[in-house]
Amino acid sequence: MPCAPVEEKSVKPIVTIVLLAAGMATRMGSNGGHKLLAEFDGMPLVRRSALTASNSHAESVTVVVGHRQDDIRKALSDLQLNVVANPDYASGMASSLVIGFAAAEANGADGVLVMLADMPGVTTSDLNRLITVFQNSKDVSIVRAISQGKRGNPVILPRSLNDAVLRLTGDIGARYLIETSGLSVIEVEIGDAAQIDVDTPEAIIAAGGIPAES
Repeated sequence: MPCAPVEEKSVKPIVTIVLLAAGMATRMGSNGGHKLLAEFDGMPLVRRSALTASNSHAESVTVVVGHRQDDIRKALSDLQLNVVANPDYASGMASSLVIGFAAAEANGADGVLVMLADMPGVTTSDLNRLITVFQNSKDVSIVRAISQGKRGNPVILPRSLNDAVLRLTGDIGARYLIETSGLSVIEVEIGDAAQIDVDTPEAIIAAGGIPAES
């Protein structure tokens, strides 16, 4: 008796999140406190951002810490996250991307969603929309959040860019890779959230937060 044909199961590309939380927050001023410890919805912003990421459809979340990492780790202590330290955080964003992507690459991700921890407007729904678009693109395109046509964050980079990321140096972020990769870019409108970050005490207050005292 002939065997029935085996149906191939479609496997969705795996997306993991790298949450960048290592920066020095220099624009906060000498007495401005750490922006990622500012309170939003009754919790430190970095914890809120991590929960937003953890509740998404991403396979895992890696948080890159550096400046005041003990305080950042304390805010994340009970969450199921992969927290990695960037000892070279003062050199700029590139070193944090390298650390984060090395962890993501080890987990075999097809795409890495780069999320900045200081963007309080980004929701889990926004992340899921980006992830779905990436997965439907067969994991060969860059997916970038935009606001009214203006490029913003988060962004998903496909596995094909991993080596390029690992070669980055200085204060260079994903934007450089997007502009030089030659890959197609799919833009996803998520509203003002794609552009709102909180680099100053005034920006924190304007976004509905309470600046940290120290």
